Amino acid sequence: MLTFVFVCLSISVTGLHAAFTVTVDNPSVKVKENEGVDLKCSYTADFGPTPRIEWKFKDLKGSQTLVYFDSQPTGKYAGRITVYNGGQNLRFNKVTRADTGDYDCEVSGNGGYNENTIKLTVLVPPSKPVSRIPSSVTTGSNVRLTCFDADGSPPSTYKWYKDNTPLPEDPTKFPNFKNLTYKMNVFNGNLEFASVSKMDIGSYFCEASNGEGVPQRGDEVRLEVHDLNVGGIVAGVIVALLAVGLLLFGLWFASKKGYLPKKAESKSKQQAVYTQPRTDDMDDGDGEFRQKSSFVV
Repeated sequence: MLTFVFVCLSISVTGLHAAFTVTVDNPSVKVKENEGVDLKCSYTADFGPTPRIEWKFKDLKGSQTLVYFDSQPTGKYAGRITVYNGGQNLRFNKVTRADTGDYDCEVSGNGGYNENTIKLTVLVPPSKPVSRIPSSVTTGSNVRLTCFDADGSPPSTYKWYKDNTPLPEDPTKFPNFKNLTYKMNVFNGNLEFASVSKMDIGSYFCEASNGEGVPQRGDEVRLEVHDLNVGGIVAGVIVALLAVGLLLFGLWFASKKGYLPKKAESKSKQQAVYTQPRTDDMDDGDGEFRQKSSFVV
């Protein structure tokens, strides 16, 4: 009896997990650029005979767009893809590097929903990487060399060379490089010296590879490391102070000799003063005016 109950429960649980299932033929598809490729998904009968099927695409930057919606390809995919088997399968006529990303097959019907993802990688060989290598740096300074390939798909990994010798990713594991203090990031292409020294003088170039085509090398640049010129800095400060002193002395001398213009002294404006005639300046008898006081200007 217990065995029978256990078998029944096992069947029930198995059926539960199988319900509304979406599967894909290949979860990771790789194809060369400008070639065609098929993306295929399938679903269980729980969704019914005519479920709703949608395909969505998410690129490497996380931006999501619809590929197949409402039983037809969306705008930019019309003419680029062929849909068959009721929307379960997509066929790209020709892929580009921009098609690299995740394709979600979403199925819904009879109250159920599920999805599955196919990762599509369009294979593109690397191009010549752009590197930034300083030609002259100061002893003890922090120096970063960078390398980047914009075209490789999948993204390239990077190697660095010094005087045509490949640098190991971890110099502490190799006797010939254990005295070097650089840090290399093979994924973003950075080669960084926390405190550069004379031992780091040499000609550097980087190499980008992703398993497709031939690895590509950047331009070679010689890195020189110079000691800080303390004497030159002190001499420069002394010269600057002398120049300021001579300027101040020149201004003082010119002012003392009267060569500099003086501030114009403001002249007081003359004001007209008018005095009203007194009443005793008037002749009461004949009404004539007799001047007994003057106007002062």
